[in-house]
Amino acid sequence: MSSASPTGANGPLQNQALGTFAKNTFGFAVSLALTLLGLVLVTFLIARVVPIDPVLVMVGDRASPEAYEQARRAMGLDQPVYRQFLDYLGQVVVGDLGRSVMTGRDVLSDTLRAFPATLELALAATLIGAVLGVPAGVFAAVRRGRASDHLVRIISLIGYSLPVFWLGMVALLVFYARLGWVEGPGRIGIAYQYSVPGRTGFVLLDALLAGEWAAARNAFSHLILPACILGYVSMAFIARMTRSLMIEQLSQEYVLAARAKGVPASTVIWRHAFGNVIVQVITVITLTFAYLLEGAVLTETVFAWPGIGLYITQALFSADLNAVVGGTIVIGISFVFLNRGADLLYRIFDPRIR
Repeated sequence: MSSASPTGANGPLQNQALGTFAKNTFGFAVSLALTLLGLVLVTFLIARVVPIDPVLVMVGDRASPEAYEQARRAMGLDQPVYRQFLDYLGQVVVGDLGRSVMTGRDVLSDTLRAFPATLELALAATLIGAVLGVPAGVFAAVRRGRASDHLVRIISLIGYSLPVFWLGMVALLVFYARLGWVEGPGRIGIAYQYSVPGRTGFVLLDALLAGEWAAARNAFSHLILPACILGYVSMAFIARMTRSLMIEQLSQEYVLAARAKGVPASTVIWRHAFGNVIVQVITVITLTFAYLLEGAVLTETVFAWPGIGLYITQALFSADLNAVVGGTIVIGISFVFLNRGADLLYRIFDPRIR
């Protein structure tokens, strides 16, 4: 009896799968390289046209003309712009984003130190927004035109319209200053800053892993207010988009046919209608998360949250261009990888894309 060997029978399929994987990986690498090149070019040119003299920031306004010119040559600013860009691009390729005037450290280590705080806040806010926004959007679509639908739309409109920094200041005034329900600005209380060993960069998770329950409660109390503010804003966007997507699906013929056949309403809503929009909903959640990474600047400033948004804000006020450009590049790289992660999720939830 002849038996097909695993390699013999599946060889063409395996080769085809490997070829597709290699093609997709190469395409992603090329796309990533071109995107990062464009990102570095744009941020570099913007830094060169803003009315800030990095030499003056470095040497101070009391430096002699000789010291000024010496610092200018040392920083490579006496070279043509294209040569400056090529030099900077070469530094970025090897992970050198320059030195921050504000902190005196290299920008990459500064941004990597601040990024976990932003990621922690954005993850918590996105979780709140998705958990509340998706059911609210589905509920509003199912009860379209009724009072509950109008209520969801009004709540979403308020969250979508009000400035996030104003919401943050009001929340601090009410829940911290007046009621005292939560801790104030910052990521963790001063008393716990040195009691939590840094393992993951997420203070709350590190406190839980270390069994420091008092520190964990303190970190959670600091996190909950800014996370709820950003979560409310993201919930408003997710709910509005989910409602629109679901309304379109609920009017399709296959939904009407399923209802006519007596299929339970929950099955029609969640399995049939929501199953067809889940990829779009993932896109909305992913874009919301990316927005929170790059748009949490005002919230981090209001709550003195030591993330990359606050780092860039302080760098702007200090005229620290290396820090501003470096922080922008790190956020841009994160955005690129988030889009790639969304593509992978599409393949999981929608086999037709594979």
